[in-house]
Amino acid sequence: MFSQMAIHYAEALDRTFHALGDGSRRRMLATISRKGACSAGELSDLFDSSQPTISKHLRVLERAQLISRRVEGRRHVFTLQPAQMRQARAWIE
Repeated sequence: MFSQMAIHYAEALDRTFHALGDGSRRRMLATISRKGACSAGELSDLFDSSQPTISKHLRVLERAQLISRRVEGRRHVFTLQPAQMRQARAWIE
């Protein structure tokens, strides 16, 4: 049974830990968490990074299902999605 659980979580956990393995992405998650929601433009300003770099990090976080995106006109707004973090925490414990 344990091996089935490991197989079930492996792909999602791999994406989660890959996303969390970068300090910039962890800081983005902390910023989004603290603010409740944050646009790509706000993150670009806060992190003094180019828009393509910010977009790349945000796509990694989205693929790991750590954040979700909603589009408001031309603004892309990101919010934290804690379910994957809970799964990672459960695996660690």
